[in-house]
Amino acid sequence: MTLHVWLALDTPASAWADQNTDMQIRELEAAGCERICKDQGISGSRASRPELDRMLDRLGPGDEVVVWKLDRLGRNTRHLLGLLDDFKARGIKFRSLRDGIATDPASEVGGAMAQAIITIISAFAQLERDQLSERTKAGMAAAAAKGRNAGRREITIDHEKVKKAHELKTRGLKPGDIGKIIGASRATVYRYLGMDS
Repeated sequence: MTLHVWLALDTPASAWADQNTDMQIRELEAAGCERICKDQGISGSRASRPELDRMLDRLGPGDEVVVWKLDRLGRNTRHLLGLLDDFKARGIKFRSLRDGIATDPASEVGGAMAQAIITIISAFAQLERDQLSERTKAGMAAAAAKGRNAGRREITIDHEKVKKAHELKTRGLKPGDIGKIIGASRATVYRYLGMDS
């Protein structure tokens, strides 16, 4: 069975936001979406979004993720591309209604054009990574010139969040739930749990 899913990130602060969300839902239903998931009132920049996390856990080969627009799904370009790569690896189709992109070659908007658009997005993501790296190196050089150490402090097994993650794991909680409690992404929780005591 194909599972159609949508993630809404709008925070309704006005009647227009409510109307905009209603419009998106109508368009998704018209596109045949069977299940609509939305993280309403949660910033798209947050690492953890409960409905997105639940959706990702439920998806399987042959399912299709449908979004109203690309910016409804990814926190940023890199996150979006990571999700698209994950969908491809797991045999999950993807479609963006307003952007006219579909990863299923059999669809009328899929195939070579969709792949070209994803390649362009990837190029911009790489540019973003390179620029961030250059800024970081420049900042570290400036800090070193002033005699300061730059960069994050190393997190060890004695860090409060690491201890809490281990404690919650012994209580039987899953990494996604641990992350919500301690305010860390699932990847960070796995890193914390991988630290030996």
